[in-house]
Amino acid sequence: MKIKNPGIKAAVIGGSGAYRQSRGNWGREGEVVEIATPFGFAAPLHLFSPPDTAPFIFLSRHGETGYQISAPFVNYRANIWALKEMGIERIISWSGPGAISPKFKPGEYVIPHDLIDFTKNRSSTFYSKGGLGFIRQNQPFCPQGRQALLDTLNDAGLTAHPQGVYLCTEGPRLETGAEISYFSQTGADMVGMTLIPEAFLARELEMCYSALCYITNYAEGIKDLPYRGGELFEGTLPCSEADRVKNSLWQIGNLLPQFVERLLQSERTCHCPEAMLRYKKRGDIGPDWHEWVSIP
Repeated sequence: MKIKNPGIKAAVIGGSGAYRQSRGNWGREGEVVEIATPFGFAAPLHLFSPPDTAPFIFLSRHGETGYQISAPFVNYRANIWALKEMGIERIISWSGPGAISPKFKPGEYVIPHDLIDFTKNRSSTFYSKGGLGFIRQNQPFCPQGRQALLDTLNDAGLTAHPQGVYLCTEGPRLETGAEISYFSQTGADMVGMTLIPEAFLARELEMCYSALCYITNYAEGIKDLPYRGGELFEGTLPCSEADRVKNSLWQIGNLLPQFVERLLQSERTCHCPEAMLRYKKRGDIGPDWHEWVSIP
C-alpha cells in the first residue's frame, strides 16, 4: 500500500515512558495514521506541527496508553516500513538502558556510537530473499544525528556522554548477574532491549537512525543493591536516584521539537542514504524501495 507523503522528513520513536509524556509543547497534533504493512500493522503514527520548528512524526514503541508491548514483541519491521512509507529520512529513537560501565549513572544521557547484538528471536532484516543486505556497520548510528542530539542537549544546558556501546538483549526479563559480568568483558557500556533491530532495519532502507539513551538503573551486579519487590527494576534503581531518572525522561519529551529542528538543519552528508548503492549500481534493485523488501 502506498499513501500520500505529507512532506515530513523526521520521526521520533519513543521508548519507555513515551505514553506518559506530556505533548503540550509539541505543537498542533494533526492526523494519526495507522498503516497496514506487509508485516502487520505498525504502531500509530502521530503527526505534530510545532509553531516554531519542523513538523515530525511520533511513534510510541511500547503502546499508546501504557507499557502494552514489551521489547521482544514490538513489530520493528512494520514500524520502520511505515516510517519509510511516510517519507521519513531521519529517525531519533530513545531508550532507557541499564548501566554496565562505572562511568554511567542513572539519569545521565548517553549518545551511543556502537551496538552489540545479543537478541535471539527477532526478525532483524527486510532481506530474507534476493541476496541483499550485506551492509557495512562501521557506524550503526548516523554521525550527523548523534551530533545533533549532543548539540541540542548542550544548548539546553544538559550534558551527555558522547559515546557508548549499547548491548541489546532479547528480554523481556532482565539480565542475570553472570550475564552482565560477561557483557562487561565485551566492551558494552549499557544494556537495553530495543535499539536492535531498529537501527539495522532503518539502515537497510537508507534512513538515518540515531539514539538518545537515558540511564534508568544499574545493571544486575554492578552495585550491591537489595531486592525490593513490587518496584520497577526490583531495586536496581536506588530510591535516591529515581527523581533524576524521571527528570531526564521529562527533558527528552520537552526537547523533542528542538532535537528534530537541529537534525534537519543540514543536508544528509552521511553514508546512510547510500547503504544500498552497491546493489543499485549492480542492477539488482531499482529506485523503488518497495521492490527491495521481501514480502512474507
